[in-house]
Amino acid sequence: MRHVKFMDPEEAVALVESGSTIATGGFVGCAHPELLTSKLEEHFLKTGKPNNLTLVYAAGQGDGKGRGLNHFGHEGLLKRVIGGHWNLAPAMGKLALENKIEAYNFPQGVISHLFREIACGSPGKITHIGLETFVDPRNDGGKLNSRTKENMVELVTLSGREWLLYKSFPIHFAFLRGSFSDSFGNISFENEVITAEALSIAQAVKNSGGKVIVQVEGTVPNYSRDPKNIGIPGILVNAVVIAKEKDTHAQTFGEQFNPAYTRQGNIEELSLPPVEAGPRRSIVDRAFREIKANSVVNLGIGLPEEIARLAKEKGKLTDMTFTVEAGPIGGVPSSGLSFGASSYPDAIIDQPYMFDLYDGGGLDIAFLGMAECDRFGNVNVSKFNGRVAGVGGFMNITQTATKVVFTGTFTAGGLEVEIKDGNLKILHEGKFNKFLNDVEHITFSGNYAKRKGQKVMYITERAVFELKEDGLTLTEIAPGIDIEKDILSHMSFTPLISEDLKKIDLEKIESPIAYT
Repeated sequence: MRHVKFMDPEEAVALVESGSTIATGGFVGCAHPELLTSKLEEHFLKTGKPNNLTLVYAAGQGDGKGRGLNHFGHEGLLKRVIGGHWNLAPAMGKLALENKIEAYNFPQGVISHLFREIACGSPGKITHIGLETFVDPRNDGGKLNSRTKENMVELVTLSGREWLLYKSFPIHFAFLRGSFSDSFGNISFENEVITAEALSIAQAVKNSGGKVIVQVEGTVPNYSRDPKNIGIPGILVNAVVIAKEKDTHAQTFGEQFNPAYTRQGNIEELSLPPVEAGPRRSIVDRAFREIKANSVVNLGIGLPEEIARLAKEKGKLTDMTFTVEAGPIGGVPSSGLSFGASSYPDAIIDQPYMFDLYDGGGLDIAFLGMAECDRFGNVNVSKFNGRVAGVGGFMNITQTATKVVFTGTFTAGGLEVEIKDGNLKILHEGKFNKFLNDVEHITFSGNYAKRKGQKVMYITERAVFELKEDGLTLTEIAPGIDIEKDILSHMSFTPLISEDLKKIDLEKIESPIAYT
């Protein structure tokens, strides 16, 4: 067997050639090769090389500041970006908004699958994910600015049905991360919270004739591990870099190491903070009631994450199975800069396999946030107010879950609300309305959902809407709320109003809370 090359990080990043395409793996900070991406940035700033790179990645990788894909956020370093989620890398998003790079935003699950299609030599990923949204070529085709010209998504018809073809392309370099390597370059993931799509990327790069560079925390003796635990076989690896500084190989961007992320356990023994009293809790409580026993659940980032904490409070944590698109099944999903990991997961599978489950309809219910909603029930979370957030796994999840629940405050920007004596009172209205005639970006298509027969709800602190055949319908309001003053006057359109308009049953917990 051949022995792999062990390199210093500076030597490894110098292999990357100008004008090439590079793929990185990871999810927020989980399994992201921080040492490699930071050293590539240093090399570019010092030498001006490599330049004009094409970067492709599935999940967002970054901390919203300087880590992760923010290391790529320099004019000249990048020519093109094909990514799933942008919000965690504002330095890179700024280049897209200023029209300084070609920028594409495709669904996270599609890109994770596209790596497999590139590996096996197919023309691309054919899928229903993205139809009638901003990635549909009849709309923007996933392009984020005017500089982006090439059509990388094609509408095709197979067996009388419309599909989207996301086109394949060669990938020349991969930056990946595992836990340990032997002298042959066999990579295992003992201390990683996910495996992400590392194997798929490695195979895509290998079969494109490129080089795979893997960051690990250390080495192990040859022949010392269960072969089933090898995530990337050594035949795919060109170079291994050992991360000698702990902060470049932290388990997540939020924690150095948490053993609960890598082993099974009784989730009822986990200590979870209670959900703070107030209207945010009211939204979570109303959403929680939509979960049926034994449901397979996905919780989006932000407000939906708190559903797990409420389930713990109510003694219902084991009545459902939480999943995270990054790969964990079971356990309790983590939040913030540890999002992507789960405490005491039952299993952790590769991210592309998780999206196989999602895309085929394996989710019973999903809870996601919403930045904008329009008269057709369309939702936007990907591009708004001069900001590129990106779609992430949102599109795969919302287009395929049996039931979709969007959660968020009714308005944004300085909203202050009080719950007292069982009534909700608006103390200070938010500056920005979320319910508009038309959303800026169609991240979720209401019309497509209706044709599929999906059950769709929109839950806020003061009103609940459902997507019905005739359109977006107001079905519940909070006690103390005036329909005209507190709801309709802050919408750019008039929704349908249910003849059986119900009152939201607010918990008997009182507290004011401010939103900024």
